[in-house]
Amino acid sequence: MQLGLIGLGKMGGNMRERIRRAGHTVIGYDRNPDLADVHSLKELVDGLQGPRVVWVMVPAGAATQSTIDELGELLSPGDLVVDGGNSRWTDDEKHAEQLAAKGIGFVDCGVSGGVWGLANGYALMYGGKDEDVAKAQPIFDALKPEGDAGAVHAGRVGAGHFAKMVHNGIEYAMMQAYAEGWELLEAVDSVTDVREVFRSWKSGTVIRSWLLDLAVDALDKDEHLGALRGYADDSGEGRWTVEAAIDNAVPLPAITASLFARFASRQEDSPQMKMIAALRNEFGGHAVTAAE
Repeated sequence: MQLGLIGLGKMGGNMRERIRRAGHTVIGYDRNPDLADVHSLKELVDGLQGPRVVWVMVPAGAATQSTIDELGELLSPGDLVVDGGNSRWTDDEKHAEQLAAKGIGFVDCGVSGGVWGLANGYALMYGGKDEDVAKAQPIFDALKPEGDAGAVHAGRVGAGHFAKMVHNGIEYAMMQAYAEGWELLEAVDSVTDVREVFRSWKSGTVIRSWLLDLAVDALDKDEHLGALRGYADDSGEGRWTVEAAIDNAVPLPAITASLFARFASRQEDSPQMKMIAALRNEFGGHAVTAAE
């Protein structure tokens, strides 16, 4: 099938390549002309045969809203927009209603996989009507990892981004636990090779995970993370998870504490946050701050 893909950054560019490798045609647009196949959204829409499917992969908030607004004027009844960025789930119903008034379908899709998705596939969580999901299913199949797992129709519009938000909240707490354990190991004299302790956990333990593998990769590059400043940013999804927990009276002590720990990292050079920063860089290519 044909797909229009808007946003060709760290994830979008690799997604374009993976979809093409699966045999589909992708017309990509990015504000950076060096990355783009076309040079305007109109040119992208005009290059697709109807009914069109356009995947939006731009930052949440104003950038996504302006893109949805423009697509609403360019697309035709029967076309479909998929928002694959990290939009807040509360925006999805608004976008779906806005496009439905013009006969255009909408699916929200949480995407996980970071800079490794091209090779390993992307975990996908999508929400929307069955008939709209079906229009994009060949693209979901191309992007997901091999095997039965890795993709889910999570529910109605908003469910995909809500599921991805909770995924990221869990990710916050898992990274925090690894970081706290690493700092404690580094603090004692009796443990002489913390990196190899972490490496030993990769096999046979109940705490083995891809995040643990990435932690070892980071320690191989910088054994004591001395080149990093103990500062970790947050994407916003941890905050949204905690806010949703408050709205639904669901206790999230671990996720909430991990979010507040990131806030604390901005007040001092936290050893734990060196590991958090290293992990975010390993799985997502997020920027790190060098030690002064």
